[in-house]
Amino acid sequence: MQKIRVTVWNENVHEQTSEEVRKIHPNGIHNTLAGFLKKDPNFEVRTATLDMPEHGLTQEVLDETDVLLWWAHIAHQKVEDEIVTRVFRRVNEGMGLIVLHSGHGSKIFSRLLGTETGRLRWRENDERIRLWATAPGHPILEGVPDTFVVPIDETYGEPFGIPEPDRTVFISWSPGGEVFRAGCCFIRGAGHIFYFQPGHETFPTYEIPEVQRVICNAVYWANPVRRGSLHLSLGTPNGAGLEG
Repeated sequence: MQKIRVTVWNENVHEQTSEEVRKIHPNGIHNTLAGFLKKDPNFEVRTATLDMPEHGLTQEVLDETDVLLWWAHIAHQKVEDEIVTRVFRRVNEGMGLIVLHSGHGSKIFSRLLGTETGRLRWRENDERIRLWATAPGHPILEGVPDTFVVPIDETYGEPFGIPEPDRTVFISWSPGGEVFRAGCCFIRGAGHIFYFQPGHETFPTYEIPEVQRVICNAVYWANPVRRGSLHLSLGTPNGAGLEG
């Protein structure tokens, strides 16, 4: 099959200022994500960061990207509006977008969803979260258990200030009683968008096999070329058709 061209974007700020984060992601969150994505022979992976010229998201890079992953937290406002518009146009043209963890507050997520902030409840108390699959048969859930635990992460809770998703594929629960729409699918123009909650910068969340599986599945689902034909090197083919 034609390789899926994946670009992993990370603001790469915490890694420059926090020893705690550097211990978890010594080469940056972008390379943590790229590391397991590169294990799939169907993916061609590159990385980009905020401090690169044009944030690493030149028109040429975006034209050569099938699916863009976006991790951000404290530097949302430093992303230039011109670059946001460039990504916005490519998503509407068909490029897939996977927004991770605190990327819910990014300019691009807000613009695509028509929200101001993606406001939610949150607290950092090093609790586990349990995720429950809510859309059996959806391609993003291929090979993923009906429920699994992230042993330690930041806690998010409703209300989550987003439009109603086209499909909610995960909800999460924490011991404090919070529930949260942890995996949300949207379609904007010709582009598929997936928001996935887990991934706080101070925890090794992206080393969890189930989390990796979800993100890889999401790349296949969001790929504009092969949305109707999911196949993973991690498991068996899925003949499911296009789903929201």
